[in-house]
Amino acid sequence: MPAMSKVLIVEDQAAVARALSVLFEVNDVPCRAAASPEQALEMIDHEEFGVVVQDMNFSPGATSGGEGLELFRSIKRLDPELPVLVITAWSSLEAAVQMVKEGASDYVAKPWDDTKLLSTVRNLLRMRELQLENERLRTDRTRARADLAVPYDLRDLLYESAAMHRVVSLAVQVAGSDVAVLITGPNGAGKEKIADIVQANSRRRAGPFVKVNAGALPDELLESELFGAEAGAYTGSLRRRMGRFEAADGGTLFLDEIGNLSPAGQAKLLRVVQSGEFERLGSSETRKVDVRVLAATNVDLREGISRGRFREDLFYRLNVIELAVPPLRERPEDVALLGEHFLRRFTAASGARPLSLSRAAREALLEHSWPGNVRELMNRVQRATLIASGDVLSPEDLGFGGPAEVTARRSEAAGAAAGGGDPQLEGERRRLEEVLRESEGMISRAASRLGVSRQALYRRMEKLGIVLERRPKA
Repeated sequence: MPAMSKVLIVEDQAAVARALSVLFEVNDVPCRAAASPEQALEMIDHEEFGVVVQDMNFSPGATSGGEGLELFRSIKRLDPELPVLVITAWSSLEAAVQMVKEGASDYVAKPWDDTKLLSTVRNLLRMRELQLENERLRTDRTRARADLAVPYDLRDLLYESAAMHRVVSLAVQVAGSDVAVLITGPNGAGKEKIADIVQANSRRRAGPFVKVNAGALPDELLESELFGAEAGAYTGSLRRRMGRFEAADGGTLFLDEIGNLSPAGQAKLLRVVQSGEFERLGSSETRKVDVRVLAATNVDLREGISRGRFREDLFYRLNVIELAVPPLRERPEDVALLGEHFLRRFTAASGARPLSLSRAAREALLEHSWPGNVRELMNRVQRATLIASGDVLSPEDLGFGGPAEVTARRSEAAGAAAGGGDPQLEGERRRLEEVLRESEGMISRAASRLGVSRQALYRRMEKLGIVLERRPKA
């Protein structure tokens, strides 16, 4: 078995260390034990491990977990990517939660469940092996894209950009585990497609894959939708209703728009995510399901936590692994590739004549900032296939207009931040607007004049609240 499949147990109580060692050894998981933090760090410095399973306290009478926290930080300094699983008593729970915030894989409360502990460790070992494989793949992006497509099901996702490749590589890397995954990114960027890839490459791929827009569920329907309801549980309920968690038992549940879930909904969701247990509406019988949770959001949940709008404990339960899908403007290599793909798809579906993109249309696609991301690109191409009069699409067919006079305006939110009476920001904003006008709204041309990348210019425009408006010349 590879060295990276070996577990390091850090536990000063000999009986506990022996119990863990026996559990792993009888289940064919190689392990070694360290009786102190100092011994553990020495072993990590000289041997390769796939996972560290550590206790929180190592001195007689210690209960706060401070020693465990310090050990964890030392481990991360030695090997930032080494997964650490914490075993904690309730008295040290606060320190364990802090470790998860700082990058620990998860924590398990004492007394632990053997089956769950073993499953968690195996999943982390698999993630460690895939992580090393992913690092190898990154050495050659072109080969890596081909290598990924052979052993993995990418659900026909098309991309050429390094930014998207990083997301897809991590998605297939974590697919084989059962950890919760939070998929973040703007609307229309492809979060659901990434969830499809995780599911398609997981051990649950033959099981149910249930999708639900969690943010669209009002509180009065939340319980019945997610957990089910008995007949007569509410007005109009004439028969028993199965909830989404029950329907996903043995498979995966995808909770979209999780950032829009109400505080009451967050509290109800937390319990089932933690324990897999729930009750149907109108029933006192506790049910238990085996469900992997994938969640997606287009809002900044960390900001939501700071504003008291999202539960911190729920966030860390959902965000064991984060897959951040970049906006389309940050992966320009994918724009023309996707545009041509959608063009072939829509013309084939409608039986229309073959169409192609003109050079001007390609340039217009690359210059656009894509606030609606891939969804906007798909809609523009579909529109063009319906209204085009020739065999070659023009910028006008794609809805970009002809030669344009570029004006700038402030978006409502960013404008407030960019204004505020700061003379330096106002001066920078006027300078950017001037360069954009002189460049006729061509982002690449303006970026070249300013000596920055297109992505950096887009980020600065967003910060300053600059939005381009293209208007046909009279």
